[in-house]
Amino acid sequence: MANLLDYLDWRGDLTLEQAPFNEVDNLILAELSFVDFKGIVPGPGEGGSVELRAAAEAYFARFPAGEKIDMGVLVPSAIPEMLRKMAISQRFRAMGLNCFVDRLDAQRAEQFAAVAVETGDGLVYLSFRGTDDTLAGWKEDFNMSCVPEVPSQKHAVRYTQAVAKQYPRRKLRLGGHSKGGNLAVWAAVFAPAAIQRRICAVWSNDGPGFHDDILDLPQHGRVAERITSIVPKSSVVGMLLEHEEDYVVVDSSQQGLMQHDGFSWAVLGDHFVRLRSITRQGRLNDLALKEWVRNMPLDQREKFVDGLFAVLSASGAVTLTDLRAESFKGAGAMVKAMKDMEKDTRDALFYAIRLLFRSNLKVLLEDWQQESEKKPKKKWGLLKKESEE
Repeated sequence: MANLLDYLDWRGDLTLEQAPFNEVDNLILAELSFVDFKGIVPGPGEGGSVELRAAAEAYFARFPAGEKIDMGVLVPSAIPEMLRKMAISQRFRAMGLNCFVDRLDAQRAEQFAAVAVETGDGLVYLSFRGTDDTLAGWKEDFNMSCVPEVPSQKHAVRYTQAVAKQYPRRKLRLGGHSKGGNLAVWAAVFAPAAIQRRICAVWSNDGPGFHDDILDLPQHGRVAERITSIVPKSSVVGMLLEHEEDYVVVDSSQQGLMQHDGFSWAVLGDHFVRLRSITRQGRLNDLALKEWVRNMPLDQREKFVDGLFAVLSASGAVTLTDLRAESFKGAGAMVKAMKDMEKDTRDALFYAIRLLFRSNLKVLLEDWQQESEKKPKKKWGLLKKESEE
């Protein structure tokens, strides 16, 4: 399957005058906010914009030539290559970057980053940084649907107001991936009405949902038709809890939970490869989780999230990739971590973990089939036992 990098090779020579802004451009700019432009791109009100190609040159100058850039666990490894391709493309290289913000408060578990992109067609795209595949990052995503408001959502509203003030006559696009998609929608909903009227489009790329009462607010109604939610075929994050009812489903080269990676989404021409709906198992998971959580009080949601990630971490996994690699190997440690929990919480966790593993069952079975060639009785016996449980 072709991906974002292929898109830059195929269509990077087309300006926005030749081919209008599209959903793939949106995801590329959403991923761009992962780049650390500190000291390169000015913050809100601190100066004029920097051309993307100049910002990219300054960024790469920080690293020895030819050395692979370690982006850490917070950024997809393909981001540097994406930036290189953007910097030499007719489509992106002259775009202006401004209003870069990167705040981190570990004690408060507060993380917010964003960058504004002058796209060259008269509009400005506000790119909100998302999360990665770390369990800690996913817990933050889950928390967004458990508590009324998190600090990064407040920052997103203030940031949107600051950018709107800096570009008083520009129309705005808002977007982000994962947590960034949630922030984009939140900022659009809670921005002042005068700014809402300037927002042309909002993109949530597999972003987590909200409390259902937010979808009923008049502020949400004013921008609802401009919100586009994109999810991969077996989405877990973007379909978790309450989400936009109208969403675009796209194909992915990955399986299960790993489809959250935007670089796995299939691209054809100027759009993603769309599917009629999420997979049958994805629909079952969505309906079951939505109904289940709708009836759960907020304090119970918080207990559930804390308990869920305590259990998942007990397996020894730090990332979703670790969790997939370990598959059922960590089941014993996870069960042990549940031992002292209240029965209701424990039952809820078992239910949720079964749903999460079931959505990833195909890839788990493939992994275990390979292992079974070496130790068929031991491995398949364990798989059968865990599946039955």
